[in-house]
Amino acid sequence: MRTHLRTSATVAGVVATLLVAAACTSKSAVTGGASSGSSAAGGSSAASTPGSSAPGQTDGLAAENINADGTPVKGGTLHMLGVGDVDFMDPNISYYSGGYMALRLWSRQLVTYPAIAGKATTDVPDLATQLPTVDNGGLSKDGTTYKFTIRKGAMWNTTPARQVTAADMVRGMKRTCNPAQPFGGMPDFQTLIVGLDDYCTAFAKVDAKSASAMADYQNTHEIAGVSVDPADPQIVVFKLVHPAAYFIAMLSLPAFTPSPKEYDQYVPASADLAAHTISDGPYEITKYNAAHEIDLDRNPAWDPSTDTVRKAYVDKVVINETGDQTAIQQQLQANTSAADMEFDTFPPVSQVTQLLNSKDPNFYLGPTFSSNPYVIFNTVSPNNSGALGKVAVRKALEEAINRANLIQDDNGPFVSPPLTHILPAGISGTTSNNSIDLYPYDVAKAKTDLAAAGAANLKLKFLYRPASSLSAKMFTTLQQDLSQAGITVTGVPVPNADFYTKYLQVPDVAKKGTWDVSLAGWGPDWYGDAARAFFLPLFYGKGGAAFPPNGSDFGFYDNPKVDTLIDQASSEPDAAKAQALWIEADKQVMDDAAIFPITANNQSTYHAKHVHNTVFIPSYQQIDPANVWLTAS
Repeated sequence: MRTHLRTSATVAGVVATLLVAAACTSKSAVTGGASSGSSAAGGSSAASTPGSSAPGQTDGLAAENINADGTPVKGGTLHMLGVGDVDFMDPNISYYSGGYMALRLWSRQLVTYPAIAGKATTDVPDLATQLPTVDNGGLSKDGTTYKFTIRKGAMWNTTPARQVTAADMVRGMKRTCNPAQPFGGMPDFQTLIVGLDDYCTAFAKVDAKSASAMADYQNTHEIAGVSVDPADPQIVVFKLVHPAAYFIAMLSLPAFTPSPKEYDQYVPASADLAAHTISDGPYEITKYNAAHEIDLDRNPAWDPSTDTVRKAYVDKVVINETGDQTAIQQQLQANTSAADMEFDTFPPVSQVTQLLNSKDPNFYLGPTFSSNPYVIFNTVSPNNSGALGKVAVRKALEEAINRANLIQDDNGPFVSPPLTHILPAGISGTTSNNSIDLYPYDVAKAKTDLAAAGAANLKLKFLYRPASSLSAKMFTTLQQDLSQAGITVTGVPVPNADFYTKYLQVPDVAKKGTWDVSLAGWGPDWYGDAARAFFLPLFYGKGGAAFPPNGSDFGFYDNPKVDTLIDQASSEPDAAKAQALWIEADKQVMDDAAIFPITANNQSTYHAKHVHNTVFIPSYQQIDPANVWLTAS
């Protein structure tokens, strides 16, 4: 999952322990990292000082700031302040943590995460009545067939309101690989679900500008592994190529969202569709002015008895997307009625240490299990005679980058622990954060290796976002550090809203050399047994599966050895053997210098003191807006 960003029993236990320790005692900033939904915490907690460790806390992380004092209040308007837009308003296409958070308010999936401290990475039923198991008849004994029953009473806000059905779920799955704008995480499951790969391969040949042509294809072609149960129109059936213990966790992705038949009228992810959204969640969109504002009111078709996840205390939500990071922080700290919580932004990096040291009760530093940020190398750039396509050149660049300086930009190793390989701690297949470091900082060696590779005096274009204080700081740091190795770095500044949709996701932009180097962030698409959620979208080159716009291999890295390791690990039933394969894949990607990891960061958030039940959801890398309530400012 692009951030602003999911087993073996052992790893799952580690993830749970980390979350509970940090919470009970969360495209992130650079790229923008009880079933009832009630909070399990007891009141506000103060943040801890970096490096300290209080009882019930882990590694000095602040106790989660739930601010659950008092009786929940229903009503009012939640004002969210941001600096940019969602990637797409289309639920089946959005693949960005900010987009996920907005969808939480008006779109529902089969499975999602609850707003419960310490359990915010634990899958729970949403539209589904229950999670399928062999015992309840929802999972076949061979682990390849799953059945989900969609709750009766879950309605679209059409006129008249209409029941969400299994056919809608099938339609949603069909839309994910449309030729106009496919879902960025398709590599996660395209070869896992029976028949989906063939379906998508043929769909790619349909006219991407014609809504009617795409709708005709969808309505005349089936996915063998996604169907409506003949015995019940509320049951959707998934068939997998091989058993996958992570499949239920994968279903938390918004790609697995039912789609109403009305969406057949529009090109997926288009502005026309964004202007005609249909809701099955607690709110409906009443105004959408791209890159400016999103307004939501209560959805009269939503029945709270069918939704055990969203309390939806507030009556309205207004998302202002035109703010400035520093000004937003000032507004939130002033505790005014028009400033409640952040949208796609976070406390400025320059203020995080101060907020920690002051023990501000409205600040929280939460775990993300992400690689955020990391440096991308554009291997298909024609600039410098195609130098970035050479492994030797990329290795020399890795030697010339000072990770410690970049981490200092992000408030130091307490807030941003170093990451020297692909998988962060808490993900199956990882190793200790510091156990693999192929490229210690060494300017002299970098200069020698660049010269040997015929790439001395490189001139690189760096794509970054001035609206993000961290992105801007890291650009300056990289520019200064790389200059010591004789490398000239020129900035290519772009708006937040365009960073992915008009640059990184557009193949021609990379191939034309518009940029050579950039920053991105990656959060797991699910948690625990989630190595696949890193390697397939980011590094799977077979057939161009992970290349934009289908995946998020923005630098077009491709190594058949890695593809083979990914295939083997994804289908390996033995957890220990699978983990060994993921570790091998991790080492190979780093040996190829595909990216330069920086940190497995902890995410800072801030809210006004009159906002309550502020549960951090790692998948959104932000507070859950669907479960907060307000008191007078």
